[in-house]
Amino acid sequence: MKLLVVVLNYRVTDLTIQCLRALESEICALPYARAVVCENGTGPEAVQCLREAIETRGWGKWAYLREVYPNRGFTGGNNVVIREALGWPDPPEYFLLLNADAFVQPGALAELVRFMDAHPQAGVAGPRIENPDGTWQCSPFRQMTFVSELDRGFRLGLMTRLLSRWTVTPPITDSPTRAEWVSGASMFIRRQVIEQIGPLDEGLYTYFDDPDFCLNARRAGWEVWYVPASRVNHLGGQSTGVGQKAERPRRLPSYWFLARRRYFLKNFGALHTALADAAFLAGFAAWRLRRPIQGKPDTDPPHMLWDSFRHSVFCTGFKVKPVPNPALRDAATGNGPLPAQESVLPS
Repeated sequence: MKLLVVVLNYRVTDLTIQCLRALESEICALPYARAVVCENGTGPEAVQCLREAIETRGWGKWAYLREVYPNRGFTGGNNVVIREALGWPDPPEYFLLLNADAFVQPGALAELVRFMDAHPQAGVAGPRIENPDGTWQCSPFRQMTFVSELDRGFRLGLMTRLLSRWTVTPPITDSPTRAEWVSGASMFIRRQVIEQIGPLDEGLYTYFDDPDFCLNARRAGWEVWYVPASRVNHLGGQSTGVGQKAERPRRLPSYWFLARRRYFLKNFGALHTALADAAFLAGFAAWRLRRPIQGKPDTDPPHMLWDSFRHSVFCTGFKVKPVPNPALRDAATGNGPLPAQESVLPS
């Protein structure tokens, strides 16, 4: 198999169907390409709706449904499919991890396949991620450091210009370019990379898995590339509410902060993590004091300063810990949806 597209569904069944609709012509234009929808613990109604959509629209020729319960987060849900596909007699040469709220544009898959075929040292690639109106959204990125965390918190144009070499988002380019990491909303991965470094870190649960995976790939000698000729529209934050555009965003869940903490500690150690936490807290506190004086609108998630502090290493210590899966707690207490019967991917 040339390509396997993995789409997770969690509480966004209608968007998942739209995602499959956008994929249909793109996958059918590629030989030996398939897609798997992992219904990641939403419940039996979502399973039935997805199964009917695949059957009635004729997508069963190229799309499969995989059911898991309870929700395993972005990392665990993707890994269920990845591990099973690696055991197939003809495992995929490439994987595309695609968010359910991300819609491939014409030629997006073919461009990524063409680029990866021509660049054997490219282990991971990402397309141009766009807003629905076609404007640039995100990806590629530079590595997050304590310097970039200071800039993220302080939010002063002069400081951003002074620290431009270290800011997470580099200048936009219209040609393929090396990157330090690309967005997990649409991340194209060579199978050999997964075989060498393993799949996504399930200890991260849902966030910071994309910079983590790309960092591990680069440390293993692979290149990460941004391929803007491939375009994907992305709504953002539809499953979790994080990142959705609104006058005032939702409060960030604890697992976002815990995933950030794990990412820094396991990859850069205690000192760098302490510096990153201190830099963000100092910068963000200064911004919160400066914002009303400058008359800037308050678009920060509620309790951001307090949540950042209580989840920092200064309050939680320096031990690298996995992020608890809240769905496991809900399933144990009977608060989650009824389980759907697990199915195994056809090989």
